[in-house]
Amino acid sequence: MVYLYAVLAFALIASILAVMYKPLGDYMYGVFTSKDDLFFERWIYRIIGVASDKEQTWKAYLRGVLGFSLMSVLVLYLLQRVQHWLPFSLGFPNVEGPLAFNTAASFVTNTNWQSYSPDVTLGYTVQFAGLAVQNFVSAAVGIAVAIALVRGFARRRSDTIGNFWVDLTRCTMRILLPISIVMAIILMALGVAQNFAGFVDVHTVAGGSQTIMQGPVASQEVIKELGTNGGGFFNANSSHPYENPNMWTNLIEILLMLCIPVALTRTFGRMVGNVRQGYALLGAMTTLFAVGFLAVVTAESFSNDPITGLTGGSMEGKEDRFGIVWSGLFGTTSTGTSTGAVNSMHDSYTALGGMVYMVNMMLGEVSPGGVGSGLYSILVMAVVAVFIAGLMVGRTPEYLGKKIGPREMKMASLYFLVMPVTVVVGVALSFALPFARQSVFDTSLANSGNHGFSEVVYAFVSAANNNGSAFAGLTADTPWLDTALGVAVLLGRFVPIVLVVALAGSLAKQDVVPQTSGTMRTDNRLFVFLLVFVIFIISALTFFPTLALGPLAEGLVA
Repeated sequence: MVYLYAVLAFALIASILAVMYKPLGDYMYGVFTSKDDLFFERWIYRIIGVASDKEQTWKAYLRGVLGFSLMSVLVLYLLQRVQHWLPFSLGFPNVEGPLAFNTAASFVTNTNWQSYSPDVTLGYTVQFAGLAVQNFVSAAVGIAVAIALVRGFARRRSDTIGNFWVDLTRCTMRILLPISIVMAIILMALGVAQNFAGFVDVHTVAGGSQTIMQGPVASQEVIKELGTNGGGFFNANSSHPYENPNMWTNLIEILLMLCIPVALTRTFGRMVGNVRQGYALLGAMTTLFAVGFLAVVTAESFSNDPITGLTGGSMEGKEDRFGIVWSGLFGTTSTGTSTGAVNSMHDSYTALGGMVYMVNMMLGEVSPGGVGSGLYSILVMAVVAVFIAGLMVGRTPEYLGKKIGPREMKMASLYFLVMPVTVVVGVALSFALPFARQSVFDTSLANSGNHGFSEVVYAFVSAANNNGSAFAGLTADTPWLDTALGVAVLLGRFVPIVLVVALAGSLAKQDVVPQTSGTMRTDNRLFVFLLVFVIFIISALTFFPTLALGPLAEGLVA
């Protein structure tokens, strides 16, 4: 019965996304290919001194991305450090340096890892003027980089890949902001909080009392999900009734996380002149997502634990109003899209259920991945896939008419090495350096053994993939983890972006190779299978030893 319910839930989400797919994908295609600027965009370009009709080389585009992100980190860090003197601070003190750095790096990189409890740490001004702003622009940066890579495939003998400032502005003003305004109103109507009131004292059903923070929640909730950011207004994130009060809001939040990453495959197909190429990428994404979702439902519904068997499934850490299926669907969506939002506590999942979420991130979050980052990640994996296929048949690999030579493969190889190296080094240093190990064992870990190891691995996998979710048993607000995870989110975001933009420039300079009878098709089921296989095998070879020490060992013991 649980499988039938899971299939129906999956079919409902898939059906709604299918209706949205073409219009949203085509709309985004129009946004990034239009030659016309809207009147308010022209004012923005005048203020920042940008000529919107002048395109950039890949190096200039990259300088724009990195320069804008660096300034964003500095501004957000400063806002936290002077919070106490800002309006609507709610009396909260200034944020300490290591935590402020971690938070600034996290939100600018679209990670939204939170080593703090938002409702007792940050006032409203930092929340809406700092965090919410970064929710918009960090998402726009990811989409802009993806579009730059698509232009690299689509163009012939071109030295330019677009204009970063135009892509950033259009994405924010024409895509993210309009959708957020409409959906925030809908969430408010469905019960999500939106005000500037302070704290409210309530009486609980157990007869006690509790002080609860309010605030501008709905406006931040929408872009948190739409931009695949994930940082909650409250510590409980989307399990908090002010953020996610009922099944309708839960459904909407899942759709918000998925709609742009899914529709970008349509945009990609339109821009390269072959929509079937977009369908192929979507097919691979859907396959990975479906496997992950059904694996979570299986692990949580059919555990060997006798108590779980008597209660019909593992409900620890899950909201009764969502149950196993909708908690699993939300968690699969969150870890598959680099969002990191949670409507259940991942640390409370069974060992194998929690491992599935970890694997979703270890795959590079391409099922379907974050806004922009999912598209450029799976395109890099497609480059690797056609290269492997070319080795098998003994011919120079091509993808979308562009030859994949040594330069392109070096960048693609470095791309998929960045995340695992960051994770493995971060975890190793956390247990190898004496002062770091002492901090981890004395302060951070509430669980020892295999599960404690899994918590640390999950933290670095989440950070390096710009996801932001966590096994909640880990206390990450320590000088070591604040700094180490802050560095991990920066490396996991910007080193891949450097490689992707450089790859876009290399591809744009090439001419298109005419198709022949020996050209491998990349828009059919065979290529979808090859792409899924390559994604799995790269992750399996890289992370299997780590998984064997953590969730696999814990699951076998249980």
